[in-house]
Amino acid sequence: MRREPVFAIYAALTAIAASTLGGLATFPEIPGWYAGLAKPPFNPPNWIFGPVWTTLYALMAFAFWRVLVSRGRRPERSRAIFAYLAQIVLNTAWSFAFFAAHSPLAGLVVIALLWTTIVATIRAFARIERLCAWLLAPYLAWVSFAAALNFAIWKLN
Repeated sequence: MRREPVFAIYAALTAIAASTLGGLATFPEIPGWYAGLAKPPFNPPNWIFGPVWTTLYALMAFAFWRVLVSRGRRPERSRAIFAYLAQIVLNTAWSFAFFAAHSPLAGLVVIALLWTTIVATIRAFARIERLCAWLLAPYLAWVSFAAALNFAIWKLN
């Protein structure tokens, strides 16, 4: 069997798993706990998060697939895969820290680690293929915005 389809499924499943687990921690808290929080004026409407995250997960999965099928040197490829998997775990952990634990402070700690691992992933992906790194740029931008939002919610509450 060719490895490209297998790796495509693996890349898609990692993004789907992160999205699903994060959603399980997030969605039940939106109408109650999250709705009751004071939020800054730059807080976007709730409906924007779904399309943004769907797009970001698709970009992440595609970039990861490209890294998985690359013929790059093994140590560089292994580091890129490890960095990606570390950031996807932290991505999911943020939903549990912020929403499920009702802790904007814990969310801040996790998002700082997440931001750092996204940067490490971008650097590692760039060594494999520049396109893969650029595909993660919108993700880094969104997480940077989310960190500012998380900080503001923590300060207001």
